[in-house]
Amino acid sequence: QVQLVESGGGLVQTGGSLRLSCAASGSIFSLSVMGWYRQAPGKQRELVATISNSGRTNYAWSVKGRFTISRVDAKNTVYLQMNSLKPEDTGVYYCNLEYYASGDNYWGQGTQVTVSS
Repeated sequence: QVQLVESGGGLVQTGGSLRLSCAASGSIFSLSVMGWYRQAPGKQRELVATISNSGRTNYAWSVKGRFTISRVDAKNTVYLQMNSLKPEDTGVYYCNLEYYASGDNYWGQGTQVTVSS
């Protein structure tokens, strides 16, 4: 059973930084693409960033240049470094794992990020 556990969320002021972590268990991490998504109150869940098993990254235009996604396959962990945070970055951040072969994907429980103005 695949489990994803996020950590690192919290309350930060505008311009501050946070680093989110997502630890995966029960999965073959190296055979998956990993991603971070977020959901603000009253809005749909949206893509923040993804990283392939070869290290190729993809970012939402709203976070480019401020956020960095990375992964350490030996630790089954994906990270999201968030700098220059803005109030519009507030939301619940979810980790996602999707296997290349099957397309099966899994979600973590989410971690709250709140950016105060």
